Amino acid sequence: MKLSIIIPVYNEEVSLPKLAERIQALQLDQIEKEIIFINDASTDKTAEKLNLIKEHQPTTIVLTHPVNQGKGAAIRSGIGKASGDIILIQDADLEYHPNNYPKLLNPFLKADADAVYGSRFLGGEYVRIHLFWHYIGNRFLTLLSNICTNLNLTDMETGYKLFKRNLLNKIDLTSNRFGFEVEITAKLAKLNAIIYEVPISYEGRSYAQGKKITWKDGIAAVWHIIRFNFFK
Repeated sequence: MKLSIIIPVYNEEVSLPKLAERIQALQLDQIEKEIIFINDASTDKTAEKLNLIKEHQPTTIVLTHPVNQGKGAAIRSGIGKASGDIILIQDADLEYHPNNYPKLLNPFLKADADAVYGSRFLGGEYVRIHLFWHYIGNRFLTLLSNICTNLNLTDMETGYKLFKRNLLNKIDLTSNRFGFEVEITAKLAKLNAIIYEVPISYEGRSYAQGKKITWKDGIAAVWHIIRFNFFK
């Protein structure tokens, strides 16, 4: 089995070397890893860091967007380049640790999963305490999404989502920014995909540490939930 790890990147010069080190250090039995970074027109030294990573890890793939398009667009670029049987979305900010990969892959290896979500709310080994209103926002958006999709997810907005490649080939993704999380969930539900959740550890960072998602993205997510469940 081959695992394609897609990593959208925007202004993450500090976290990139550590993330690349963590992924390379992780050994997965009988699973080949393919790492794809998408530099979404970063304005810091992200490009330089990615060049250094590629020098030390020549099999790493680095794609570049000349204009910032958002997480969803970066993921689409990564999927277009990926050759793995399983596609894994990995944020570049160190909130999600690659040590979770074996747990995330288990439903594909031992069960009949089409997709797997890593939940921050199912009781992972450790979870850094969330900002209260950020937590409430996540729970509200998950609830609203579940009402529309008739799924019982605990963490629709999780950054860890994995998919069988042949399933993604059936889905036309259009979201450019954080609407990706809502869109993929709605379209998986419409396909009656078999989705599993597994508990993950989570090291959430503060806005002072560079967290990018804001209340405006939460409001946009409400519209995306309505749009992708009822109009697309």
